[in-house]
Amino acid sequence: MNKMVLPWLTAALLASTGGVFAAGELTYVVNNESAQYDPGTTAETFAAPIIGNAFEGLVRLSPEGEVLPALADSWEISEDGLTYTFKLREAKWSDGEPVKASDFVYAWKRVLDPATGAMNSQMLYHIVGAEEAYGGADAGAIAIAAPDDKTLTFTLKQRVPYMLQLLNYPTFYPVREDIVSASPDGWTRDPATFIGTGPFRVTEFNQGESVVFEKNPNYYAADEVSLDKLTFRLIPDPATALAAMEAGDVDGIEAVPAPEIPRLSVESDAFLIVPALGTTYAFFNPAQPPLDNIHVRKALSMAIDRSEIIEFVLQSADTPALGLVPPGMSLGGEDYTDGRDTFGLSEMADVEGARAELAEAGYPDGEGFPETLYVTYSSPPIEKLLEAIQQMWKENLNIDVQIQATEWQVFYPEVQRVEYQIAQMGWGADYPHPMTFLDNFVTGSANNLAAWSNPEYDAEIEAAKAASDEAVSRDHMRAAEAILMNDHVILPQYHRYNYMMMSPKVTGFWRSPLNVPYFRDAEITE
Repeated sequence: MNKMVLPWLTAALLASTGGVFAAGELTYVVNNESAQYDPGTTAETFAAPIIGNAFEGLVRLSPEGEVLPALADSWEISEDGLTYTFKLREAKWSDGEPVKASDFVYAWKRVLDPATGAMNSQMLYHIVGAEEAYGGADAGAIAIAAPDDKTLTFTLKQRVPYMLQLLNYPTFYPVREDIVSASPDGWTRDPATFIGTGPFRVTEFNQGESVVFEKNPNYYAADEVSLDKLTFRLIPDPATALAAMEAGDVDGIEAVPAPEIPRLSVESDAFLIVPALGTTYAFFNPAQPPLDNIHVRKALSMAIDRSEIIEFVLQSADTPALGLVPPGMSLGGEDYTDGRDTFGLSEMADVEGARAELAEAGYPDGEGFPETLYVTYSSPPIEKLLEAIQQMWKENLNIDVQIQATEWQVFYPEVQRVEYQIAQMGWGADYPHPMTFLDNFVTGSANNLAAWSNPEYDAEIEAAKAASDEAVSRDHMRAAEAILMNDHVILPQYHRYNYMMMSPKVTGFWRSPLNVPYFRDAEITE
């Protein structure tokens, strides 16, 4: 593959077959539809394109990863690194109402109300009183305040070196109390009530088909937004999306079929490889037999050939995953993953080792292995991946595991209820720091979809957050990851890259390693 991998900071770009453009209009294909687009409650990657273009928070990130002013035009951090004071600019909501500091106070306290069902409440636990409030204490003790309409302050329990980057995540975006309280369950599905703060505003929600935006005339930097219309068109099958791209019917697609990657990398100026801070893995449910036996979990993980999956099934430039946290994040002067243990796993299948583990579990040569179901969401590439893993388990362990694929809206709630034996998932970073992966496995985390709990793990994560020295914090995180991985709660498969296409007539577009496509500065040129 000779197509250069674009660093995420410059994925701002080039590319394509050259479709037919209407002035100021762009159509981008997404392969999955989210269940809901509430920035305060969702943790779904599939919601990111919509939320990332309809909302902004206090800050935003540049393509180079620099923290830039957004709804706040300035801020100060106290000498001890604990108290943050933000000054809001004269910004408006997409319906013309002024953005107030109290909107942030409402939004953040709403996330910290368990009744809201927010998936990333723990992100706010850095703030004094936040975790206690989530546990039932007085919400008035949360150290968030709006002294006036244009000033927002909050105080942390300890220094958080990545706090500004964290503020770019949707959980920290403001939402309007009058809008949300009027329709708590429906406001994000109606263009009339999906009121945001970003460069675009939704004009149509066409379930199963598309989401249509127009330029937000009330955006504080509306004069910097070139596109008049932006359409996210839903095409679940990447092969169908590619056909639409090559026919000139759409201007960009978020994913290309794996078998086409070698051809497109040579032939197409539209083809882009964008690094992603993401790991694809499956959850083992340690409460469900036979996955309640660690030797079974380890055998299943040891028996798959990750290199073969990448080279022949995915046909991609992804890298084999032997742990949870992907490479690409530097702490204490070195990549977090440098020198990390392999936890008894290898890039190629360790067939003998896997068979020994299965025998230790009481299933020699697979004899007596009970009926086991591996569930996933409907996605042709993912289903192909699981079929390959299924075949490896049959050949290497002599066991039969069934695969069941359902639509995301059916699959995900079942996984949230931990009603599965093995479930295909994964995680893409919410912010560029290992904690975005590790925090998910703390006891009680809404994203701990295996309901796994280990006090030693929790203690290491707490120590990592409390450490002021970055290297010390890194070491505690590595210790925590080792506890998780040595218990084989997840089946790590690969660390991801994104393979997409965008017309070379589109400039200023970029896609972050957090998987958000940004169209704020996109322009169509001849």
